[in-house]
Amino acid sequence: MKNLFLFLTLLVLSVSAKAQQNQQIQDSTKTEKLDEILLSATRAKDKTPVAFTNITKEALESTNLGQDLPILLDQLPSVVTTSDAGAGVGYTGIRVRGSDATRVNVTINGIPYNDAESQGTFWVNMPDFVSSVEDIQLQRGVGTSTNGSAAFGASLNIKTLSPSTEGYATTTNAVGSFGTRKHNISIGSGIINNFYAEGRLSNIQSDGYIDRARADLNSYYVETGFLNEKTSVKAIVFGGKEETYQSWYGTPEAVVNNDRDGIQAFIDRNYPSEAESQNLLNSGRTYNFYTYDNEVDNYQQTHYQLHASHQFNKRFSANISGNYTRGKGYFEQYKDGEELGDYFPNSPNASDEGDVIRRRWLDNDFFALVYSLNYKKENLSLYLGGGFNSYKGDHFGEVIWDSFSSEVPIRNNYYFSYGDKKDYNTYLKAEYNISSNLFALLDLQYRKVDYESVGTSSDLVDIDVKESYNFFNPKFGLTYNVDNFNSIYGSFAVANREPNRDDLTKNPIRPKSESLHDFEFGYKLKTSNFYATANLYYMNYKDQLVLTGDLDDVGDPIRQNVDKSYRAGIELQTGYKVSEQLRIDANATFSQNKIKDFDYVVYDTQYDPNTYDTVSYQPVVTSFEDTDISFSPNVIFGSTLTFSPIKNGNIALLSKYVGKQYLDNTSSDSKSIDAYFVNNLNVSYKFQPKWIKEIAINLLVNNLFNSEYVSNGYTYSYYYRPEASLDAPVTENFYYPQATTNFLVGATLKF
Repeated sequence: MKNLFLFLTLLVLSVSAKAQQNQQIQDSTKTEKLDEILLSATRAKDKTPVAFTNITKEALESTNLGQDLPILLDQLPSVVTTSDAGAGVGYTGIRVRGSDATRVNVTINGIPYNDAESQGTFWVNMPDFVSSVEDIQLQRGVGTSTNGSAAFGASLNIKTLSPSTEGYATTTNAVGSFGTRKHNISIGSGIINNFYAEGRLSNIQSDGYIDRARADLNSYYVETGFLNEKTSVKAIVFGGKEETYQSWYGTPEAVVNNDRDGIQAFIDRNYPSEAESQNLLNSGRTYNFYTYDNEVDNYQQTHYQLHASHQFNKRFSANISGNYTRGKGYFEQYKDGEELGDYFPNSPNASDEGDVIRRRWLDNDFFALVYSLNYKKENLSLYLGGGFNSYKGDHFGEVIWDSFSSEVPIRNNYYFSYGDKKDYNTYLKAEYNISSNLFALLDLQYRKVDYESVGTSSDLVDIDVKESYNFFNPKFGLTYNVDNFNSIYGSFAVANREPNRDDLTKNPIRPKSESLHDFEFGYKLKTSNFYATANLYYMNYKDQLVLTGDLDDVGDPIRQNVDKSYRAGIELQTGYKVSEQLRIDANATFSQNKIKDFDYVVYDTQYDPNTYDTVSYQPVVTSFEDTDISFSPNVIFGSTLTFSPIKNGNIALLSKYVGKQYLDNTSSDSKSIDAYFVNNLNVSYKFQPKWIKEIAINLLVNNLFNSEYVSNGYTYSYYYRPEASLDAPVTENFYYPQATTNFLVGATLKF
């Protein structure tokens, strides 16, 4: 990598500081035209009858100081974000309309990014990726998703940097609270005889707000390509290596609330060690369950992309893209008081007890091919496209140290399973200007998914999954331009999606695939100084897989099918340029997110007080009707007040309100996250001294008013019977506290 970086640096230095102005304009025009071909089938345009928001690299620059991509998108409509470590670095998450990351379709240059098995997105594997992004489009609802898993809440469409017409070098360095620091350097050659090359290296480190929740994140991005008036070919390699100390366990409710009696009651019924009891009693809201020095997640992921676009004539164009992603890593755990039989059940000394250090590995390969053929004539645009994805993943565990009295085969796999998933899709999309004021969209997609998993789970349970799914996903919509400033639109879309790996391998009842009918209706007003939008949506689900609020033993959420459920609401956006110095932007979502009926199960496990053997294990079922879907607040509000007192100087107040969220689907106030209101301050200033192209100074003060809030959590219930008369189940709530007032400050130098 160092040699490649040196080569790119020399290439930049070989380019003159300024190209001819007319050549820059020509290069910029053809770049934009060919990029449009690449993403034409997946991007929403002004006339597209869906709800979407675009955010440019310029809009992200002042806050891109080391926090992960979800945190930088927190101000978008219907968005709620969270951070396990509390400070936005490491494992972070995003929900849109109450739907978590497994239900948000993510593509990078049209290539699916969601993990094929879990369907989640792990931005910790691509730290500082925003520094290589040209723009991001968030489509809410089903949207125009065509590649990868179906969107059940939103689509996040990411486009990497367009090639610069000039050579450049840029470096950003930032420091902040909790030992957070970011350092990167980016260089580019500019376009030289139709060729160009660009690259970036980044390092981000943080100690985290939560105890020991440190992160050491490295990433890179390299792109080289060729383009002329009709053809673009570019090769991109990007990836990252992360090591994060685990903070997945969360913090018990009593610890978050500093409830000493509650903490003691938690200790009394969970029997922790003396050291862990002291950890619970003395840590406060930054508590971390994990104390072993190397309780880390260690993973590396590399993406190889190749894109080719060609304009055959004024009517026909095409693009084809290939991708290979290589990922491998593990998380390490110290476990005390284990039985040898939990790892090697056939051992003659299976009841032997001891301590263990184990690693659980994931080793995977992902291949993707996507294409589209595009035809445009006057008022008609046609797109015929599709893709094929293939995923192979090995899951295995090894013991790297133990204190068993019996000999243990160190580093031999104590479990192994593999997953094999193939995903095919093809679509035909038509856009037609029926008149100067009326625009129509029709999108028909067929998708086939085959998934197989064989082996043994981490719980030493045999896995035997072989499922096939066939989905038809039509979309239809109309947009009517009332005049030059006002328009209305409406759309209907169907989405279907398969269960993920955990749904298929860990649920005692084999889950069903899900189906969504999404109805959207909106209004847009846009003038030179003012815009306003209103979007009504009704998302009707069949067999939706909803979060129960509980986690499995590796911190992944557990889900269950519910027969009938829906999400309905209105999304409002507005922005007003009051003057050259003052601008106001705001958005709000008001919604209802309901499950019509479902059965809530708590298992009543009774033990023999002398032997601790299980005496009985019975499900206790409670039926609920018309309850709120977990993690789906009814109110979300965001606003940005921007004041520009001097040229190139901005002061922005970013405010976010998130209403009450329930940890499970029972609508119980005792299992909920309180509403919170958080304000951040962003100050930026750019200037151009003679010796450098630009210097930008950026300051971000998060949680300006020191609010103590939590943004995520989980819950589970069980029967605890120290006395025969105790019949009510006990509920344990765990939360993820977010950092109190903290700051990041950085400087970007552009050469």
